[in-house]
Amino acid sequence: MDPSLVRMMTRYMAWADDLVLNIASALGPEELETDRETLFGSISGTFDHILLIEEVFQAHLEGRSHTHSSRHRNTTRPFDIVATELRAMDLFYVKFADSQSETELDEVVNFTYVGGGDGSMTKGEILIHLVNHATYHRGFISTLLHPFKLESRANDFSVFLRDAWPDIKSEMG
Repeated sequence: MDPSLVRMMTRYMAWADDLVLNIASALGPEELETDRETLFGSISGTFDHILLIEEVFQAHLEGRSHTHSSRHRNTTRPFDIVATELRAMDLFYVKFADSQSETELDEVVNFTYVGGGDGSMTKGEILIHLVNHATYHRGFISTLLHPFKLESRANDFSVFLRDAWPDIKSEMG
């Protein structure tokens, strides 16, 4: 897998997560943490699901076990904590991608899925999976935020390429 593509995509994930977290932060904890008829229970819970899956795959990449036995936590955590931890985890993935060569990105990681069953993916496939996973759930979060009529910005990959990537790329050298 091309390291430059993986580096760009992990930066896209971090940029887009930060953008939507900033938009959501205009709401108070009562709206962000309120139980809703959604798979992960709340806006905060959906962000936390993104984080939890990133935690699981971080453990897989580091060759260690994790404590998660489900794709979500049993309680809704405060949005501010989830936002801080998700931003830090995204930064981990940016730095991890930066540290990987093409050969390392092609290394296979064997693991057990949280729901059971064996899995194996290359490191590069894991990183691209996480980018795609976060994109999917940010789309749903954007739908949950829509009724609040918040000022928002598009977090599409094409917008990232136009608005953020040129500066990021020049900073990378």
